[in-house]
Amino acid sequence: MKLHREGYTIMTATAIVLIFINLGLNYLLPEGHWGVGLTLVASIVLFILVVQFFRVPKRLAYQSEKQVVAPCDGKVVVIEEVVETEYFKGPRRQISIFMSPLNVHINWNPISGVIQYFKYHPGLYLVAWHPKSSTENERTTVVIRNHVGVDILFRQIAGAAARRIRWYVKEGDQVEQSTEMGFIKFGSRVDIFVPLDAAIKVNLQDKTVGSVTVLAELK
Repeated sequence: MKLHREGYTIMTATAIVLIFINLGLNYLLPEGHWGVGLTLVASIVLFILVVQFFRVPKRLAYQSEKQVVAPCDGKVVVIEEVVETEYFKGPRRQISIFMSPLNVHINWNPISGVIQYFKYHPGLYLVAWHPKSSTENERTTVVIRNHVGVDILFRQIAGAAARRIRWYVKEGDQVEQSTEMGFIKFGSRVDIFVPLDAAIKVNLQDKTVGSVTVLAELK
């Protein structure tokens, strides 16, 4: 299994702490004490959970000029018409995907094109499903313009536990659909804003596969 570079420091630090805890208990507790075995088992389970946060799946890159693909793994929790106030300042269709701690945490570009706008917003750490998390939590806003001039906006949003957002794009970059653009550590949420005339291809509660699942088809 391939592991993401964003997890190297956390995985190493976790392993060191767990090793010291187990060595310390082995020294302090009598030989054969039940607490030693229980701590070892708990440490192994915890380390496996941390490692799985940073797994990198093998995926075939999806390429379509008319379709918008999911920028992350997760579950569709919002499909609604909203007024997007930061960039478009007008109505758009919002699709929100909740990433649980068990999902792959990589984020992918939903379309090919040029990064027209990028901004990082410091903020709060409300739970990811809170209605105000999209506008008040720590987040990034990314806008990609495709070859015919259609802009797609998406946001990486931190949650109560996910306080580490990473991004690998900047304004002016040419990006390809289904390529990696960032990472959110320990799960959170991604919002995507598409034109009102786009045909939505997912339903509420659908599970998405990042870089593969088609969210919408553009006119």
